[in-house]
Amino acid sequence: MRAVIRLFFRGIRLILTPFMLVAEKLSTPAPVKREPKEQLKVDKACQQLVMYQFLACPFCIKVRKEIARLGLSIEKRDAQHNAHHRAELATGGGKVKVPCLRIENDQAEVRWLYESNDIIAYLQQQFTPK
Repeated sequence: MRAVIRLFFRGIRLILTPFMLVAEKLSTPAPVKREPKEQLKVDKACQQLVMYQFLACPFCIKVRKEIARLGLSIEKRDAQHNAHHRAELATGGGKVKVPCLRIENDQAEVRWLYESNDIIAYLQQQFTPK
């Protein structure tokens, strides 16, 4: 019975994934405009951020749209199809749950932030132009 249920949901995912990705492309907002000097600061700060994601996860899509809106260049790692990234997420964050934002500060301390709304709030707090 479990196998049938898994196959059913895999089938649903296979059907919906292309539609979700097209919808993401069509509805992604234009990035905010910053002065070149300010954008360089933002890009440097983004080097300390990594987002672990699944490509078709609706919560990951929500975070990616906000990243695009804020004009951030955050590295994205596929924790669904890349075993190495999945292991990093499990080891560092303690669980394989996406989206997850890995935040490293200047003292090389790492914080793992889960939940799309929390990630979006953090990004808005750090990077919304004043």
